[in-house]
Amino acid sequence: MKKKNVKRGIAPYLILILCVLLIYYFLAVGGSKVNDITYDKLLGEIREGNVTEVVVTQHSSEGVYVITGKLKGYKEKETFRTTTPLTDSIISQMISVDESLNYKLDTDVDPDSSPLLFILVNVLPIVLVVGIGYWFLSKQMGAAGKSMDFGKSKAKLNTEKNKTTFKDVAGLKEEKEEVKELIDFLKNPKRFQKLGARIPKGVLLVGPPGTGKTLLAKAVAGEANVPFYYISGSDFVELFVGVGASRVRDMFKEAKHNAPCLIFIDEIDAVGRQRGTGLGGGHDEREQTLNQLLTEMDGFGANEGIIIIAATNRADVLDPALLRPGRFDRQVIVNLPDVKGREEILEVHARNKILAPSVSLKNLAKRTPGFSGADLENLMNEAALLAVRGNKEQITMKEIDEATDRVIMGPAKKSKKYTEEERRMVAFHEAGHAVIGIKLSNASEVQKVTIIPRGHAGGYNMMVPREEKYTSTKTELLEEITGLLGGRVSEELTFGEISTGAHNDFEKATKIARAMVTEYGMSDLGPVQLEQQEGGVFLGRDYGKTRNFSNEVAHEIDLEMRKIVDECYKNAKKILSENSDLVSLIAENLLEYETLTKEQIDYLVKNGKMPDEDDKEDKEESYDELKARAKELGIKGYTKMTKDELSKVIKDNDEIKSIEEDDEE
Repeated sequence: MKKKNVKRGIAPYLILILCVLLIYYFLAVGGSKVNDITYDKLLGEIREGNVTEVVVTQHSSEGVYVITGKLKGYKEKETFRTTTPLTDSIISQMISVDESLNYKLDTDVDPDSSPLLFILVNVLPIVLVVGIGYWFLSKQMGAAGKSMDFGKSKAKLNTEKNKTTFKDVAGLKEEKEEVKELIDFLKNPKRFQKLGARIPKGVLLVGPPGTGKTLLAKAVAGEANVPFYYISGSDFVELFVGVGASRVRDMFKEAKHNAPCLIFIDEIDAVGRQRGTGLGGGHDEREQTLNQLLTEMDGFGANEGIIIIAATNRADVLDPALLRPGRFDRQVIVNLPDVKGREEILEVHARNKILAPSVSLKNLAKRTPGFSGADLENLMNEAALLAVRGNKEQITMKEIDEATDRVIMGPAKKSKKYTEEERRMVAFHEAGHAVIGIKLSNASEVQKVTIIPRGHAGGYNMMVPREEKYTSTKTELLEEITGLLGGRVSEELTFGEISTGAHNDFEKATKIARAMVTEYGMSDLGPVQLEQQEGGVFLGRDYGKTRNFSNEVAHEIDLEMRKIVDECYKNAKKILSENSDLVSLIAENLLEYETLTKEQIDYLVKNGKMPDEDDKEDKEESYDELKARAKELGIKGYTKMTKDELSKVIKDNDEIKSIEEDDEE
C-alpha cells in the first residue's frame, strides 16, 4: 500500500518535467524541417538559381563545414543542410559560381572557438529546464512536508542564555517554597526515590493575570538547569479533530528524549475545560485533546522525569479529571502581592532606573494596594517615560504620582473643558468623598483628590484601605458604602440637584450591598448563602439551572439591599451636613489648585487653610538640623541631597516608623 502511494506521489512530478521538456523542444525546434542534400547537388541548385541564401559554418573540432540555407519554394521554417570536408577550396568554389546568380552567402563563426557561446547555446537551456523542474519539485515537497508536520508539537524549547532564576521573582515567597521541591527532584531524584516519595507530576499555578505565574515557571527551569518547553493551550486546538491529540503525543515523546525536563502550558483552560458542557456532542477537537493530555499525564505509560507546570486564572472551569491526584497533584495559588511583596517587586523593576533620593519605594508600595506585578512594572516604566519627556536626569515622585494615576485611570485630559457649573459640582462631589473618608475610621483613606478628568471620570479620588486585610467586618463594609455615596450626597446638599457623575459609585455600592445580603449573611435574612460568585458560563451545563430561592425571597433580597443603601445614604447626609464647612473648604481649594494630596488635606483639616510659605518657614528645620537628624536615622548619602530632598526622605522615614509602631501595637 505504501509503495502505491509513493508511485502516485512521484508520477505528477515526472509528468511535469516531461511537459517542460516538450515545451522547450517545440519552442526551440518545433515546426522546422531540415532537408539533407549533397554538396554536389547544392552546387547544381546554385547554378540553376534555386538557392536564395547560404550560411557556411566552420566546425574545427569535427573538421567539416556545415552549410545551411534555403531554396526557392521552401516554407518559412524549411531549410537544407549539408557537410563537406574542411578545405579552403569549398568557400572559393561557392564564390566562383556565376556571380550573376543572385543569392546571399554568409559565413558564421566557429561555435567551438567561443566557450561562452557554446554554453549559452547548448548548456544553458538544459540548466534552465532542470532548475525549473527542481524548483517545482522542491516547492511541492515543501508543501508535503508541512502537511506532514501538521500534527507535530508546537512546544518550543527555551534556549535563553540569560536564564531566569528566583532572584528575578519578587514577592512570591510562599509560592517559591512550594515549587522548590520540583527543583530538588530534578537535580537529585534518587534522594526522593530512596524514601519512596513521589514528586508531583503536575503543578497548577492559579491566580489573577499579571501576578507572575509564567515568570515563576521560567525561574523553576532556570534554577533546575533543565530543558524547558513552553506552549499555550490554544496551540493544541485545531479545526480538524485529532490534530491536538497528535500534538500532545508528539510533545511528550520529544520531552521523554530530554528528560528530566519541564513542560509549561500557559492558559491551560483553553484546552482543559470541563467535558460534556456543550449542547452538542462530546467528541469535538478540544475534548479529544484533553483526553490525550489526561492519558499522557497519568495513563498506562510512564513519564518519568517530566514535570508539567500549567497556569490559568480560571481554575473553576477546568475538568475534575485534570485536577485529581496523579495529574495536577498540587495547586499553587499566586495571589496579588501584599505591601511587602509590592516593595520587593518595585525594587526589582527599579534596578535599571535612576531614582531621585526622595523616592521611597516603601511608601509607594503602601499606596498601590491591588496592583499586580505587571501593574507595578508598568507603573515604573510609565514614570521613566514621563521623566524622559520632561528632560529630567532622575525619576522623581512627581513622575511616579502621575504614572500611578495613569495606570489606574488613564492619562489626564487637560484639554477637556468644563463649564464653571460642572467644575464646581465635580469639586464638591470629590470633596464629599474626602470628608467621609476623614470622618469615618473604617472608610477608605483619601490619598489624593483631583478634578482633572481622567478616562471616563470627571474627577478622581484615590482612596486606599487604611490597612490591608483579608477579611472585612460588617461595619467596614457599611462605611465603605457610605464613602461611595458621599459624592452624590454632597451634590444634593450643596446644589439641591444631582448629576450622573455618581453612576460608578452606585455600581460599586450596590455590588457590596448585594454581596452582604446574598453571600455574606449580613442582613435580616440570616446567615444563608443565596447566591454564589460568578463562575464560568457553559450553556449546556447552566441552561436548565434553577434558582435556589423563591420569588418571595428575591423580593426580600431587594428590600434588604435597599435598606442597607438607604441607611448608608442617611449616614452620609448626616456627616456631610455636620461638616459642610469642611466640604466647602476642600472644594474651594480643589477649584483653585485642581489637585490636593493627603498631606495638604490633613493640613486643611487642622488649620483651615492651605500651607503658605510663612508656615513652611516657621515649621521647617534648618539644613544643618536636617543633616543631624539624617545622621541619627542612618540615612545614606544625605550629604549629597538638597534641603528639599533631605526633608522629604526624613518625612517618609518618620511615616514608615509611625506605621510600623501602629502595626506592632
